[in-house]
Amino acid sequence: MSPAAANSAALPPQRGGGNASRGSRLRRFLAIDERADCIAWSQAVSGRSIIYCTAIAAVATYFPWWETLLVVSAAMAAAYMSKFRNPILFTATWSAAFLEMGLAENSILEDIGVVMQQEQMAGPPPMVLASLFLLFVMIGAWGSLEWVRRHPHCLLARRPLLCLLALEVVLCGLTTMDGMQGLPRVMLWSMLIVLTPYVWFLPFAIVDQRSQQASPRLMQLAVLRPFWSPTYLPFGKGAAFLRKHLSKTPEDLAITQLKAIKLLIWSNALLALKSAMTLVFEDYLQIPRVEVALDAFLRGQPYPIAVGWACLLLSTAKYALTIALWSALFIGIARLAGYRLPRGCWRPLESRTLMEYFNRFHYYFKELLVDFFFLPTFFAVFRGYPRLRMFFATFMAAGVGNALWHFLRQIDNVATMGLAGAIDSFTSYLFYCVILATGIGISQVRASVGIRPSATHFGMLYSGLCVWSFVVCLHVFGGESFRHTLLERVLFMMSLFGVA
Repeated sequence: MSPAAANSAALPPQRGGGNASRGSRLRRFLAIDERADCIAWSQAVSGRSIIYCTAIAAVATYFPWWETLLVVSAAMAAAYMSKFRNPILFTATWSAAFLEMGLAENSILEDIGVVMQQEQMAGPPPMVLASLFLLFVMIGAWGSLEWVRRHPHCLLARRPLLCLLALEVVLCGLTTMDGMQGLPRVMLWSMLIVLTPYVWFLPFAIVDQRSQQASPRLMQLAVLRPFWSPTYLPFGKGAAFLRKHLSKTPEDLAITQLKAIKLLIWSNALLALKSAMTLVFEDYLQIPRVEVALDAFLRGQPYPIAVGWACLLLSTAKYALTIALWSALFIGIARLAGYRLPRGCWRPLESRTLMEYFNRFHYYFKELLVDFFFLPTFFAVFRGYPRLRMFFATFMAAGVGNALWHFLRQIDNVATMGLAGAIDSFTSYLFYCVILATGIGISQVRASVGIRPSATHFGMLYSGLCVWSFVVCLHVFGGESFRHTLLERVLFMMSLFGVA
């Protein structure tokens, strides 16, 4: 199986247009994006106003008031003022980025503040350093795209991610040099912390710059950490992917925005469900978090096995809801802007193989790993051994790429713990990546040779239980906490089976 076939076969089977007269009564009620009267109404001034107000109410659950007004207004303006789409997106993205440094508490400012405390500095506030280096990143990104346009065969153009990772390594190395203390060390770490999120966005822009139908550089910069998803993960990938999913007609735009409203409301429903689960299971039934259960086990006062499994199931469910609700929010805002992007999380409970689970559960994370790790590996190694080639490429994506992305996500640990300490604290997640990648690799190879789960009801139930049992058990090792070692987590997992 070719990598393109392997990738396309795993695309989420998301529902497009259809006949609203079919299906259940609830299905027909919710299918506002398939009903001609709703589509026509949403193109009128009154419909657009209702969409705007509904989006404001839905997004305000997550963002502060200024960011809510900015992202929703920018998305609607970009959708209806197509001649000025690129300037609008650029202004919104970088305005949100700079305002976030001055008006909001975020992990970047916190990480810079930690480094400043470590150096016992009371110098320029973190927001000043972050804003300064954010400006450098913007100028550097523009310069990189111009360089690639002029030198399409240079190393940066051919291996953009590798070059950016090398830059990260160089900056980390400089911070460890003798005499690198005080303000110079704070400046270097501030640059590194601000730059790191863009490492996963800029390669999409560089690759697209080499194509014959490349988007203007203004558009490329507009979707570097776009205003609809200020995260470390490119929801919507880059400008090339967005071009393919842009609504071309007023009717297409109306359908896309109705889908956006449904997705934003769904995100809030998932958020309410997560809050209800916390209230019922943690506050009322007193089911502890996994970290608390682990601490109790290490003290020699373990919870009953049933409680241990309950907290593990609850933690897995809440983590899955977190991924789903944020994905729905980000893609919902992008759809408001007129981009009919695929869902980020699509019915993961229906997964029948690990490969399908990985695709359904976190689609854009999977896409990043495929583009940057799977495909380059697949075309480079083991060409005479198709099964080994498929497994190794999958392992490089789901294992090495997964681990690298999460390690850089916590790059501040290198500043506070040192490189050896940061890697040691990351050992449990490395184990998680190895086991997950092995499972997905085997699943991918089985699918490539035509092995599929049974289509019977029992076979579907059995395969679904196998997938989610694997996910739940592995969740012990993939938690966000870095306090517990791999051995401690292994012993805790064994205790849930009555072994330890």
